[in-house]
Amino acid sequence: MTATVSTVTHPLEMPTEAEYAAVREVLVEAGLLTDRVRYCFADLEEPPKSEVLAFSAGDAVDRRFRVVLLDLDSGRSWDTVVSATRGEVVSGRELDPARDGQPPIIDSEFEPMDDILRADARWTDALAARGIDPMTVRAVPLSAGVYDYPDEVGRRMARAFGFRQDGPDDHPWAHPIDGLVAYVDLTARTVDRVIDHQHVPVPEVSGNFQDPAVQGPPLDSLRPIEITQPEGRSFTVEGNHVRWGKWDLRYGFNEREGLTLHQVAFDGRPVVHRASVAEMVVPYADPAPVRFWQNYFDCGEYMFARYADSLRLGCDCLGDIHYTDAVIAGDDGNPRTITNAICMHEEDYGVLWKHSDLFFTQASEVRRQRRLVISFFVPIGNYDYGFYWYLYLDGTIQLEVKATGMVFASATPGEYAAEVAPGLAAPFHQHLFCARLDMTVDGVHNAVDEVEAERVPMGEGNPYGNAFRRKVTRLTSERSAQRDNDGSVVRTWHIVNPEKTNAVGKPVGYALHPENKATLLADEQSSIHARAGFSTHNLWVTPYAPDERYPAGDFVNQNPGGDGLPRWTQADRDVDGGDIVVWHTFGTTHFPRPEDWPVMPVEYTGFTLKPVGFFDVNPALDVPPNPGKHCH
Repeated sequence: MTATVSTVTHPLEMPTEAEYAAVREVLVEAGLLTDRVRYCFADLEEPPKSEVLAFSAGDAVDRRFRVVLLDLDSGRSWDTVVSATRGEVVSGRELDPARDGQPPIIDSEFEPMDDILRADARWTDALAARGIDPMTVRAVPLSAGVYDYPDEVGRRMARAFGFRQDGPDDHPWAHPIDGLVAYVDLTARTVDRVIDHQHVPVPEVSGNFQDPAVQGPPLDSLRPIEITQPEGRSFTVEGNHVRWGKWDLRYGFNEREGLTLHQVAFDGRPVVHRASVAEMVVPYADPAPVRFWQNYFDCGEYMFARYADSLRLGCDCLGDIHYTDAVIAGDDGNPRTITNAICMHEEDYGVLWKHSDLFFTQASEVRRQRRLVISFFVPIGNYDYGFYWYLYLDGTIQLEVKATGMVFASATPGEYAAEVAPGLAAPFHQHLFCARLDMTVDGVHNAVDEVEAERVPMGEGNPYGNAFRRKVTRLTSERSAQRDNDGSVVRTWHIVNPEKTNAVGKPVGYALHPENKATLLADEQSSIHARAGFSTHNLWVTPYAPDERYPAGDFVNQNPGGDGLPRWTQADRDVDGGDIVVWHTFGTTHFPRPEDWPVMPVEYTGFTLKPVGFFDVNPALDVPPNPGKHCH
């Protein structure tokens, strides 16, 4: 088997087309990749944290890739690791669907869905009874979940809705054929059952938001905004290594998590070893017989970042932009490059700090805040998600997720759905994300303190009743660290280094500031509660383990649940002062409104990591007045 001639100089460099081609060649030569076998997932298998931290320039790098393979004809699947450097299969095991769940669903399975449905008389008869031509119906196949269907155990399944499309430029999301769903065997490529629950008129409202008749007259009073940096950008990029101000970091990209940040340091001091959005779930609230199963894990079930947009200057990104292409593997294993997948730029962010002393010195100083933005955008079905990591001059790190696109429509408004246009409804649902934050706050020995405000009762020591204080609770074990937001006491979580102290003798730290929004609202006895256990708490803390990467487990598709964080934390391992990973669940609960149709304005969610005692003074004191300009 042929080894690659590697030019990689760091274990966290982004994968190349040559490496993916080499991996494919190894699998073909080993007989594991044939004409009927497809990739379900492929990504660089990052070395364990200790190896990355111990790496020195010039050390040898063994580039390993994890590839999940699926035989389209038999449904069998394998989890393999291949060394592109040495040109050999390192490990491999066949998955047990009953125990492991199924690999992610791929395009090769979704593409024939229209033909599969049209070949089933039950489906076409149901459409005919509604007066609908099957050739005008577009199938929307979706992950099946796990429910009380014993005959589905061990089989690759999907469930499919139909949407009518009135011409090639018509957005079919506006025309749901409600009350009808098909259960499809992806391996046999046949329909298992058709549930024809009720006949509901197909909505006739337009979803064609590009149509001038839908848009209305253009708002022509807006004048151009130009973002310029006459002296060029302030950051440098070498490969995937970024330096900006006092920040130093690497970034990466894979089809499951999308954008990842690595070895994030400020002024030479480490803060985060690795940060990513490791899972997301979109649970729907409609319990109707054709919709109760709608719960999508966009990362674990679809590898959603494989659909990332190629970003465009002036549309997706403004300013002096640095773009990075991302290389992934297609279903057939051949490398595929997403051009301009990652956008990086600086932007002004208002006042950084300011004081005007009118009483003593008459001094007046103001500094402008700016941030480095690293982002990507991905459409997945009807929704589009943007992921924006912000780094600020004062040491703050922020993640902002932007949700836009088209709501998933139905034709039955009521207790569990809102009417967004005449005759068109959209079920209530949530968008819940889980960030995996492998922390290194001034080193690998970290702990988490829960910090909140505490009222002091009026009485001795508080005679006027105005006192409140800070309550600090160390979260010492995995179970004690399963915590939820509480805005009523301004709850935050401080990731501290007990071995490092600041000028006032306190442990250095970074505070995780949550948004105080709802976690999973589904009942504790529900299937989605078991499968998306990570979304039942806002905070989890675990000891670092290289094989604990995904909060709902490695194989989410048709996994009955309990995997990932709920299973790992049963051991109740110690998390007080060791090498820890912080997991944060955040997101939005969406009650759709008419303003969300036909395409919804961006909805925002996210969190902030803010230094708290990490520095001895304001770390942005050295920021000069607006560079190149004078204040007037």
